[in-house]
Amino acid sequence: QVQRVESGGGLVQVGGSLRLSCAGSGRPFSNYAMAWFRRAPGKERDFVAGITWRGGTTHYADSVKGRFTISRDNAKNTMYLQMSRLTPEDTARYYCAADRTVYRTEVVTTPDGYNYWGQGTQVTVSS
Repeated sequence: QVQRVESGGGLVQVGGSLRLSCAGSGRPFSNYAMAWFRRAPGKERDFVAGITWRGGTTHYADSVKGRFTISRDNAKNTMYLQMSRLTPEDTARYYCAADRTVYRTEVVTTPDGYNYWGQGTQVTVSS
């Protein structure tokens, strides 16, 4: 069974940092671009950051650029999201997903470009 499992979320104060992980099982994702999305209460699922299959290209939403860093370790079938200078606006459930297309060399920023979604991990930033 193919699974993606997110971890690392939690409660943090404004200005704090968290590191999210997305671990895969049942299928190697090293040949697929990966991305993080987030959904705040009452809002749509928004793109946060993405990384191509070799990690050579990354793309960030304007709202997180300069504060978040996406990376991947294909040998561990794991992707990460290092988040710093967190604000209350970053409060959301964070999801990872794999691109539908193998070997894509660009980052897709819409949810319909991805499948194999995880269950998400909650990030709450308190002021």
